Amino acid sequence: MFDFIRKHTKVTMALLFLLIVPSFILLGVNRDNNAREQGVIVAKVDGKEIARSEWDRAHQNEIDRLRASMPSLDVKLLDSPEARYATLERLVRDRVIAAAADKFKLSTSDQRLAHELQQNPEIASLRRPDGTLDMERYRQLLGSQGMSPEMFEANVRADLSNRQVLVGIGASGFASNSAADLALNAYFEKREIQLVRFNAADFAAKLNPTDGDLEQFYKANEKLFQAPEQANIEYVLLDLDTVKKNITVNETDLKTYYEQNAQRLSGAEERRASHILIASPKTAPAVEREKAKAKAEELLAVVKKTPDTFSDIARKNSQDPGSAPNGGDLDFFARGAMVKPFEDAAFSMNKGAISGVVESDFGYHIIKLTDIKAPKQRSFEEMRPELEADLKKQQAQKKFSETAEAFTNGVYEQSDSLKPVADRLKLEIKSASHVTRQPSAGATGVLASPKFLTALFAPDAIEKKRNTEAIEVAPSQLASGRIVEYTPAHTQPFAEVKDIVRQRWLLQRGAEEARKEGIAKLVAWKTAPASATLSAPVLVSRDQTQKLPPQVVDAALRANGSALPAFSGVDLGAQGYAIVKVGKVMPRDAADEATTKQERNQYTQWWASAENMAYYNSLKERFKAEILVARPVGGKANADQGAMQ
Repeated sequence: MFDFIRKHTKVTMALLFLLIVPSFILLGVNRDNNAREQGVIVAKVDGKEIARSEWDRAHQNEIDRLRASMPSLDVKLLDSPEARYATLERLVRDRVIAAAADKFKLSTSDQRLAHELQQNPEIASLRRPDGTLDMERYRQLLGSQGMSPEMFEANVRADLSNRQVLVGIGASGFASNSAADLALNAYFEKREIQLVRFNAADFAAKLNPTDGDLEQFYKANEKLFQAPEQANIEYVLLDLDTVKKNITVNETDLKTYYEQNAQRLSGAEERRASHILIASPKTAPAVEREKAKAKAEELLAVVKKTPDTFSDIARKNSQDPGSAPNGGDLDFFARGAMVKPFEDAAFSMNKGAISGVVESDFGYHIIKLTDIKAPKQRSFEEMRPELEADLKKQQAQKKFSETAEAFTNGVYEQSDSLKPVADRLKLEIKSASHVTRQPSAGATGVLASPKFLTALFAPDAIEKKRNTEAIEVAPSQLASGRIVEYTPAHTQPFAEVKDIVRQRWLLQRGAEEARKEGIAKLVAWKTAPASATLSAPVLVSRDQTQKLPPQVVDAALRANGSALPAFSGVDLGAQGYAIVKVGKVMPRDAADEATTKQERNQYTQWWASAENMAYYNSLKERFKAEILVARPVGGKANADQGAMQ
């Protein structure tokens, strides 16, 4: 064979060229197609493009954010074409505002950034008792979100700068009382109406479809009777509880941990004090603060001379309504329960001592320490269960990161089965049937994770039944799954869905017949109003709808009030049809002063929001913002307006 290759080198090279090059070309084409799909431009702002891949990432982040805040939310609502389009609108809005902030040279000072960070409750919780920030925990918090402190602070700074683009317009919104009253009175005016409804159910009850009618409807609407794609799967989950089960705490480590942490775990020292407060807020004028301080010093001189009268003096003079009736007694408290100047004084005193005048943001205090409760140190055996649980948790957290790497590598390297990684890490292989691409109602855990299901139904996972990559389905929870049996989406046989076909046919035909009858009556009654057969008159307004369908109320209030009586037809969709007759237009009831003020304020907010929207639209034109994807048919996504409010 090798002799043949040596003698026919050119022929061999030609054959290899023909065999190998096409495979590279096909691989390149496949990669190019994937890259091209991800690189499709979906929007432009200020000459800069937004690719589909960026849109996809933004929408997935939005889904993750909403599911984290509302775990019971139906994920199907989040991944609809309308929801995806709303995400794209928000992405464009953010780009427009960022472009405006850059163009207008809007910046955020270090002081403004520091103030904003101080208001963040998550960051505030990381402060030590002395007020300094625990930088190690700060880095850990941001690291869990994939950010460094520098990245996070840069994002906050940019966000603050961007806010300045619209804040001036919103803050300057103004509407006069006369303009507000004119608009509100028109908006809340009442109308006397009469109504007749043509209910689809009533017409459907008179219909009797043949099998031929149903089969024809079934064939024309096959998409209505599709069973979604499904899969029977198996999966493994790695979490802290799993890691914890395999950890045995060493007795020596347990005793060492007890010796190092016994005092902390036994509880904190508590102190009991009484005080006399002369109230003077920090914002009070300096003169008033000085008067309050002088009053406190007078009382201090009295209680120093006669310490036993402290309770009586507190009852008569303390301006703390919570403790004064009890002689100033504040009961026991630990560190962190009182404002810092008060706490520092109380925890530096001996039992029975009386402090000097202590200044705080609330005013001036005289403190008497009445008792000290030192924590009782529990024995090792008493604390063994919680010590073991605490130490196990710490060791599990450390072990998890090591095990997570083995899990991630294992499901990838042996991608045709979950058994090897399950055996190696002592994990249970679980199974689930009839799993769909979207979480089913009531799904929990792994099966409620959109990220996991998206990976599970990826083309490669479906076709080759390979393990998914390790997916983070929750903090400190990794999962991998594989499809065992896959059933693609398909139209269900007519015989299986005949009852459903009948219900849908009756629903559609009943609504059509109701609409047909209603339109005929509307034409006749407009020609001869006296022949109309309607309900008794009722008063409706936007705040008194009489439980009527919104379409009916809207039609009644939109009817021309200068040409009465006015007839309107209202299509109620699957519910049928309605005819509304407007007989009278009546002014709204007079509102009391408080309601009027509240309504005027609300109107001013609406006006400011409208000005904000108009300004934003002008920015979109200025920075040539355009969305290159068609809005979903029937979609009502309007993210811009919601964002401006």
